[in-house]
Amino acid sequence: MSDNNDDAVVVGVDYGTLSGRAVVVRVSDGAELGSAVHAYPHGVVDSELPGTGEKLPPDWALQVPSDYIDVLRTAVPQAVAAAGVDPANVIGIATDFTACTMVPTLADGTPLNELPQFAGRKHAYVKLWKHHAAQPNADRINALAAERGEAWLPRYGGLISSEWEFAKGLQLLEDDPEVYAATERWVEAADWIVWQLCGHYVRNACTAGYKGIRQDGGYPSREFLAALNPEFAGFVEDKLDQPIGQLGDRAGGLTAQAAAWTGLPEGIAVAVGNVDAHVTAPAAQAVEPGQMVAIMGTSTCHVMNGDVLREVPGMCGVVDGGIIAGLQGYEAGQSGVGDIFGWFVDSSVPASYAAAAAERGQGVHEYLTELAAAQRVGEHGLVALDWHSGNRSVLVDHELSGVVVGQTLATKPEDVYRALIEATAFGTRTIIEAFNASGVPVTELIIAGGLLKNRLLMQIYADVTGLELSVIGSEQGPALGSAIHAAVAAGAYPDVRAGAAAMGNVERGVYRPDPDDQKAYDALYAEYVTLHDHFGRGGNDVMHRLRALKRAAVAR
Repeated sequence: MSDNNDDAVVVGVDYGTLSGRAVVVRVSDGAELGSAVHAYPHGVVDSELPGTGEKLPPDWALQVPSDYIDVLRTAVPQAVAAAGVDPANVIGIATDFTACTMVPTLADGTPLNELPQFAGRKHAYVKLWKHHAAQPNADRINALAAERGEAWLPRYGGLISSEWEFAKGLQLLEDDPEVYAATERWVEAADWIVWQLCGHYVRNACTAGYKGIRQDGGYPSREFLAALNPEFAGFVEDKLDQPIGQLGDRAGGLTAQAAAWTGLPEGIAVAVGNVDAHVTAPAAQAVEPGQMVAIMGTSTCHVMNGDVLREVPGMCGVVDGGIIAGLQGYEAGQSGVGDIFGWFVDSSVPASYAAAAAERGQGVHEYLTELAAAQRVGEHGLVALDWHSGNRSVLVDHELSGVVVGQTLATKPEDVYRALIEATAFGTRTIIEAFNASGVPVTELIIAGGLLKNRLLMQIYADVTGLELSVIGSEQGPALGSAIHAAVAAGAYPDVRAGAAAMGNVERGVYRPDPDDQKAYDALYAEYVTLHDHFGRGGNDVMHRLRALKRAAVAR
């Protein structure tokens, strides 16, 4: 550590799907001294537009950018107060964000939804990562790229997601050309918040590579974009392109305005932006090849470093230096995990279960987990597909939907709950097997995120994958990871690897596979694979047809 101030601290801010969390971390050893959470006042806008009440179509998910500023105004000073530190000892701040979350702005960073003429236009709002309404646009991008043999397509497992920058940008152009024309900057929220903090718009190398199709120093060509839509030809140079900042670099100094919001010293280092998943890898000390980190929450993102460049079917991307400088950073993911468990509890669990849980002083999730843990593998007679929010990897198809096979009149809620947990574990195994088969071996699975508290879920993942599970030693992995980047940006450590060694936290081999359960799960996984390939690889396109019927009905 190059900074001699033993009292030096940094602030990491993790922008999640529903809230933002600020954590104050000591630079010398990574001790987390205080934290605060601020829930977004508007949450996820997926039913009706704020102010107008306009009903949103299916698969839409928006947010309001002023909610992100509220996190700086509220959570950061509260975290500093909770830590009991002198704000003058804060030497840097860094942020991470869900991706791909896009903000349409003017050239000065003003979000379009804040302009009176666009306040009632849904396309003027932030498109959250789980906005999946651009799937038809993604399908066209994929088809054209495959037809033309675009060299960048295999770097993304052969398919571009509807969640990403180009699909959402193309949807914006074709659905609302006026808002598209007014969009002078098409900005990742990860970069927008850094822009607000330091006054400089710097694109971070992570989202540019994984979500912005930036490979080998460039984006898809003007000719390719024009073939999609002539009006889309200038998308990159007119709205997207911007100087690239490397992870751990200083984007600028905290502005006077941002200092007033946060209560932090003006001029301290503001780190280049990052993604919540990728920034967690250093927090879990997963900076070497083969160490896969699964950040498990509403969704799961799988990230890992490799010392070779390979094309992995269905991966979300591979980016040189996308996690750690000098290594290839790989990403895959599952669009729904905790969201699926939450949906099931909210929609399908009878009131009697809630009452029984309350009598025991438990939440419904805890009660269902306890009941499910009493079962043997396969006892419920079910197998499920974890596609309730589509499939991110390895099929990259958000038109797919969830399935539970084997239900009878004797099926109980805890049966389905366990089957859904197992389905998400099978989804992770599918991803791991794709990496292994492609020459990027996964040697360790490290779990981060809120779901690691569920011991049954963790043991099922160990049994299904056959891997020992390590666990991050922090309840706020992304915020800790951001804090590490803040320390590097402030000059306290020479690079992210050094910062991770000093400030990261992991417990190795916490969960080990049970040999008998692992064998039983192999048989159940084989059934999952059969269903997976039947519904996901063209055996039966009923899920796509049902989506089309739903859209037609809503349109009527």
